[in-house]
Amino acid sequence: MMMMLLCAAALGLPLMIGFASAHLSASNSLQGVILAGVLFPALVLALLKPKQLVAYTLLIWAVAPELRRIADWSEGVYHSVSLLSLAPLLTGATLAIPVLKEIHKIKKSYTRIIMLFAVALAYGTLIGLAKNGVGSVYDLANYIVPLLLLPFFAVIRFKPKDIDRLLYSFANIAVLVAIYGIIQYLTVPPWDAFWMRNADMISIGTPYPLEVRVFSTLNSPGPAATFLVFALVPMILEKRWQGTLRWLGVLLVVICLLTTLVRSAWLVMLVMLLVYIASSPSKGKWKSLLQLVFVAAALFLIVPKLPGAEGIVARMETLTSVQEDHSYNERLSLWQNMLPMVASNPVGEGIGSVGRGTKLGNGGELGEYGNMDNGIIALLLTFGVLGAAFFFSALGVVIKQIIARVTRKNVFQPYVRLSLAAWMGAVISLVSDNGFPGLKGYLVWMLIGLGLGAKEIIDSRKKGTPHAAVEREVTSH
Repeated sequence: MMMMLLCAAALGLPLMIGFASAHLSASNSLQGVILAGVLFPALVLALLKPKQLVAYTLLIWAVAPELRRIADWSEGVYHSVSLLSLAPLLTGATLAIPVLKEIHKIKKSYTRIIMLFAVALAYGTLIGLAKNGVGSVYDLANYIVPLLLLPFFAVIRFKPKDIDRLLYSFANIAVLVAIYGIIQYLTVPPWDAFWMRNADMISIGTPYPLEVRVFSTLNSPGPAATFLVFALVPMILEKRWQGTLRWLGVLLVVICLLTTLVRSAWLVMLVMLLVYIASSPSKGKWKSLLQLVFVAAALFLIVPKLPGAEGIVARMETLTSVQEDHSYNERLSLWQNMLPMVASNPVGEGIGSVGRGTKLGNGGELGEYGNMDNGIIALLLTFGVLGAAFFFSALGVVIKQIIARVTRKNVFQPYVRLSLAAWMGAVISLVSDNGFPGLKGYLVWMLIGLGLGAKEIIDSRKKGTPHAAVEREVTSH
């Protein structure tokens, strides 16, 4: 019966969207058709091939902003708020289908994490609905959809070959994003130039070749750099996670990452690499360090020869003089100014008060806290002291469980070390932004979920297949 209902939903929802779009304006109709086309494969995968669903959702997170820009350009009208903004969230929400089917398999260790996050989100939502209206609903979805990955990996048993295939697909998507980003840097396609002129984002350069801060298929340089970094770390560390183009793909991703000029992304990448290497066995440490040296040497030779290299090199050189950097001083000033305000408002502003969700209640323009370059302040402002306490407690439980798994030697340890690196990268990046909602949150919880889910595989294997058989399966990949 449940399967019949899910099949009906898979077939009926796109038809409903298509029928509704026929009664909308031409603009909304086009967006509705694209949205239905994007959502339908996700529903089919959720029902029939749930292990392939995450790779598809990663693709939609990567390309949906570009689809939106092309749609706006084709109409000749810029929309500050678009139906296509919902594409990643709606496709990601289909993770709930396999979770609900197998929810009885969730272990107590996951339940505790989910409950702590649920309390924080419920509190933030109550405050947000009262203060921020509909914007809180959109913002809440940006927290919930990424968190769905935790129960998803808890109930869908990913074998090592499944995890490797997912990371391999992630690398291939990142290479495509990088290739388009390099093309964007050299040519600036007309739909991207159209968006730059209308979005009024002065921080991303001008819409001319070699003068743009690359955002590729994402909606700004920050998310583009985030996507590339979270794919690049696994690509550098393990050969089987590099994708089809191997080291050429790694170099393309690195070059594109440089053109985004997002320095905080390099800090996150460095932290993730060092955490993974530090938690590796001695033999693994040397192998990973040699791979890092190879990448660094290639960059040293290639970057000065790139078109527009002067701007890239100048941007990176500011890392050696942080005290004189404008962005650093602005973030320091933000911390000094906002912390007293947060202390005077322990209840918080609620979900929907910070970030892109503020557009919905502000005529398509970012609200007072639309740009918040400090993740800790953003979380305290959103959840207040009480909600933030539950949120950070949940993060504490997550890292405690990851560390417990890292200390156990088994063939699944690389995935657990990768989840440890993702957790550390997410926490370190709070100095610049709140990376737990939206795209970054999706990437963080994907890598963490893979590592936490490996423990459940180990437990189930101990009850059945001998450990040696598991080891042979992993080493064969």
